[in-house]
Amino acid sequence: MAIRLEDKQQIVSEVSAAAKSALSAVIADYRGITVTNLTALRKTARASGVYLRVVRNTLLKRAVEGTEFECLAPALRGPTILAFSQDHPGAAARVLKDFAKTNDKFEIKALAIGGKLLPPEQIDVLANLPTYDQAIATLMSVILAPVTKLVRTINEVPTKVTRGVAAVRDQKQQAA
Repeated sequence: MAIRLEDKQQIVSEVSAAAKSALSAVIADYRGITVTNLTALRKTARASGVYLRVVRNTLLKRAVEGTEFECLAPALRGPTILAFSQDHPGAAARVLKDFAKTNDKFEIKALAIGGKLLPPEQIDVLANLPTYDQAIATLMSVILAPVTKLVRTINEVPTKVTRGVAAVRDQKQQAA
């Protein structure tokens, strides 16, 4: 079915706006996936803050021109579903990786982050990036560790003195 020029322009502007605010992108081949499964993928993506769209490759090339995702152009062959991470760099990779586990025909083509094109084998690296909350928790535990260790060390001094006094007391009681 042919798309009118106005519709093409609208698609390009919508995808371009999403690309400008995105942190990372993942493209995949969705051939052989049922409509029901794609609907479930869209629902999961929406809940995770991921912009997901099936776009013609020619329109996608125009949409990402001048953005850091321009590097995706060589990977745009065949049917393409595009996922932009809006809130967290690893969100799109995590959603598509989980979907690919349950759908054998779903194939990740490429990833892009920071203007660099990554091969599909790097999906694990991007998907395993800690979320903002996880990163803050790790940072707080690193900051808190020296203080906790200092408190334990300071607490050991009176404990050792008390044990020493108790040992001397027990020794004198046994001698008497």
